[in-house]
Amino acid sequence: MRALRILLIVVVILGGLFVIADRVAVNFAEGEVADRLKTTESLATTPDVSIKGFPFLTQVAGGELDDVQVGIQDYEADTGTGGEKIRIDDLNANMKGVAFSGDYSSATAATATGTASITYDELLKTAKSEPTEVAPGVTANVVGLSDGGNGKIKVTVEATVLGTKLPEPVDVLSTVTAKGNTVRVHADNLPSFGGVDLAEGRVRAITDFEQKIDGLPGGIQLDKVQAAKSGVEITVTGSNVKLAG
Repeated sequence: MRALRILLIVVVILGGLFVIADRVAVNFAEGEVADRLKTTESLATTPDVSIKGFPFLTQVAGGELDDVQVGIQDYEADTGTGGEKIRIDDLNANMKGVAFSGDYSSATAATATGTASITYDELLKTAKSEPTEVAPGVTANVVGLSDGGNGKIKVTVEATVLGTKLPEPVDVLSTVTAKGNTVRVHADNLPSFGGVDLAEGRVRAITDFEQKIDGLPGGIQLDKVQAAKSGVEITVTGSNVKLAG
């Protein structure tokens, strides 16, 4: 019995040391991957990296991590327009099957899914915010974007007819979709400004707009978008996504 107790104590101690060593190793790896990702993507701040699964050391021995979660705050994506950027909030990605080199200089995920968001104020930068002529004597411009409920965006348009600004702006419910790397906003119904008949194309030049989003981390792509309370919620997907290297 005494020998059995000693054996159990030794097993418990060794198990505890293994857990400690495993956690130290995973913390080091998370820091290395975060630093590499920051450098690779030229991020302003270090991203949050969390390596899931236990034990970590057995995953290292196999050369592949089962599940890595990455969080990036205030990511600035390219818009394809003269170097302009658009800020993406709370970009979170779940990476599966991450193969890596021994020094973590390169790491590639077999698949990735995630979420992000763009505030309405940020998206408003794309809309026609300067008064634009939609008919002789009639100008209009978008002055606000907000949640229209039921997955719709409310586009608020201000108009001036024959030099007189209409007393109330016009709200237009619009559908938001993603096609390729572009977010598109399309009015469900066209507004009327002061009873003036306007050509559909001229009105849609104001109410409808799109925002290109290029260069998301690791080559992930837009999948779906939906209007929410404070902005547009985005779902992203990808394959062979590079975390580093």
